[in-house]
Amino acid sequence: MGKIFVIIILLLFLTFTGGEVMALEIKSPAFEEGSSIPKEYTCEGADLSPPLTWRGAPEGTKSLALICDDPDAPMMTWVHWVVYNIPPEERGLSEGIPKEKRLDNGAMQGITDFRKIGYGGPAPPPGRPHRYFFKLYALDTKLGLEPGATKKELLKRMEGHILGEAQIIGKFKR
Repeated sequence: MGKIFVIIILLLFLTFTGGEVMALEIKSPAFEEGSSIPKEYTCEGADLSPPLTWRGAPEGTKSLALICDDPDAPMMTWVHWVVYNIPPEERGLSEGIPKEKRLDNGAMQGITDFRKIGYGGPAPPPGRPHRYFFKLYALDTKLGLEPGATKKELLKRMEGHILGEAQIIGKFKR
């Protein structure tokens, strides 16, 4: 009887989801995967955080975290944004998130390699384009971190708690 019940529930789930199990996915209405990040989201513009949307957080997600970094920076991977304890019911971040430690929805922002809180847009040296990875993590816990954590501190605290990951990559060149 138990196995039949599980099969029925699975069939209902597949029917209502179109037969697909949804994976965590992140997008931006401002740029497509692999395309150029518009100037308003960079050092050459208003340096606003780009709008991001996501869906498909796995069951059991208690919070989300976002890291934006540039692995093409000259000396090291450069961290542009650290956001954590994003409520699981959120479906994105709007354009121009305030550069504050605590956001209205309870999320917290960390320190970037600009040594500031909040988003710091692409600012590569002139030359070849750099890639900017916006990485979203679904977590099985709300992290016990104070505002102002670094990427390294966040990654350490997330160990063993990641239920799903997604990313979108944008490019920028000066």
